[in-house]
Amino acid sequence: MSAEPIPVNRTALLIVDLQNDFLHPDGAYGRAGQGAPEIAELPEKLKPLADALRARGGWVVSTQFTLVPAKRGEPIISPHLRQLRPFLTHGDFEPGSWGHALVDTLQPADLSVEKVAYSAFYMTRLEWVLRKCGIEKLLVGGIVTNGGVASTVRDAHVRDFDVTVIEDGSAAFSPATHKTAIEALRPVCRVADIATLVAEVSAA
Repeated sequence: MSAEPIPVNRTALLIVDLQNDFLHPDGAYGRAGQGAPEIAELPEKLKPLADALRARGGWVVSTQFTLVPAKRGEPIISPHLRQLRPFLTHGDFEPGSWGHALVDTLQPADLSVEKVAYSAFYMTRLEWVLRKCGIEKLLVGGIVTNGGVASTVRDAHVRDFDVTVIEDGSAAFSPATHKTAIEALRPVCRVADIATLVAEVSAA
């Protein structure tokens, strides 16, 4: 983490996977009965932080899990994911679709990046766009804490971004899993809550 304060205009809320196909009742996970109250609450909880950053010249960056369509539009699904989520099918998390999009509550994003694995940095243009836009500090929230959030935070850390994981702005499919993941991240990043970050951004 940086010894010097990083200005808000070089700071981004990095939203991991808060997409309609994950959160909306009509999305891929909703139709399959997959979800958790803590996950459903995240957009409204994160909105004040997103609004504070926008008001102060900061950034809102959305990373969106993607199932790339191949022949006849059939999605490319990794074997481990197909085993975990056998309900995923044609059209789910397809680029440009309603399900693939960031949820309305947190729109608009200043930057959007498709991702194909847990980490938003793995084989994506995320680092390139962050560097080009002068973004040095990342406030990371989204889903799931033990998957996309943790992997993205660790990859940001090794790339020398000043990174904070938002404890109450992230969630997993169980509170216990979330808590374990947050504790495991403490050695590699700052852990803060939304109220603290909103106050810091507003005072900057």
